Amino acid sequence: MQYLPKGANAPLPSGPVAVRVTASSPVDISALLVTGSGKVRGDADFVFYNQPTAPGVRYDPAGVDIEPDRVDAAIEKVVVTASLDGRGPATFGALGGLRMDVAVAGTPVAVFEPDGLGPERALLCVEIYRRDGRWKVRAIGQGYADGLAGIATDYGITVEEDVPAPPPAAAPASTGKVDLDKGRVSLQKRQTVSLVKTGAPALRRVAMGLGWDPAASGRSIDLDASAIVVDGRGKKVESVWFMSKSAYRGAIEHSGDNLTGDGEGDDETIIVDLSRLPAEAQALVFVVNSFQGQKFTEVRSAYCRLLDLDSGAELVRFDLTDSEPSTGVIMCVLHRSGPTWDMTAIGDFQDGKTARAMYGPAETVVRGLR
Repeated sequence: MQYLPKGANAPLPSGPVAVRVTASSPVDISALLVTGSGKVRGDADFVFYNQPTAPGVRYDPAGVDIEPDRVDAAIEKVVVTASLDGRGPATFGALGGLRMDVAVAGTPVAVFEPDGLGPERALLCVEIYRRDGRWKVRAIGQGYADGLAGIATDYGITVEEDVPAPPPAAAPASTGKVDLDKGRVSLQKRQTVSLVKTGAPALRRVAMGLGWDPAASGRSIDLDASAIVVDGRGKKVESVWFMSKSAYRGAIEHSGDNLTGDGEGDDETIIVDLSRLPAEAQALVFVVNSFQGQKFTEVRSAYCRLLDLDSGAELVRFDLTDSEPSTGVIMCVLHRSGPTWDMTAIGDFQDGKTARAMYGPAETVVRGLR
């Protein structure tokens, strides 16, 4: 077995290749299938928990399995990446015990232990690549401070920012603001609740739970919940989604992905420590998207609900009662109202498979609440 320094390479014998990544805290693994242009051919060449297979490449929670003989001839290298999942340190510089092990047919071949990392939130680990008809491994260790989204952009993965989504349709008139004094509130579309209860302390830690079910029994519906942070100018400044699960040093945290929508209770949860949010975070827009293009007409019982994590009580619920053949929906907004917070139910459908495609519509919704 060979220990590789950064930038070094080693030949691989014939057989199935297993890349495993270990660290002192959990990390998310993915792989990019890259052509001679240095880019992927499309979104299908991005392998991760939400899209676990491509020809010759298979996602594993601990790494990536590669069958070189089955990889498409157009693919020159398979790049294995790691990103922080929000359950540990905020940067790779603070992460200990990072190691990549490469084995062929179960036999250890190479080890790479990156060092010198700092503010990076995502990392190019190793690449398995073709050279003169043979396969080799190269230690990379290049980090990205802007997380997995930065890697995806560099390698040509479509994030839908090049096609602006249409602005939300004109909203019906608000049904007025209510409060929490009478207990849990069930919101209607475009209704706002003041998150203040007379005599109770200000809310500190909350969770936005989002859930849905398949419209047809036996089907899986893979949707992704995200939070988009908008500042006082009505501009997006941060986001938490499946490519970036933490923001503001853990003040916003994503629970992880639900691949089916089956089962009782919330499918995905986003936890927010309101007391730790910076002043620039004037609004948090909660959206749900279909990465694989399933439409919301295939979904039933979609909802969002706000919980007080200090007491465990459900405070507010909004049930989405209508549906459209779209791939995204803006569910609700948490927004500042002086020293306190309000929550407004939205329910606007949009065409966008990822949170990044929803930045523009989210900004428009927040500006419309003023």
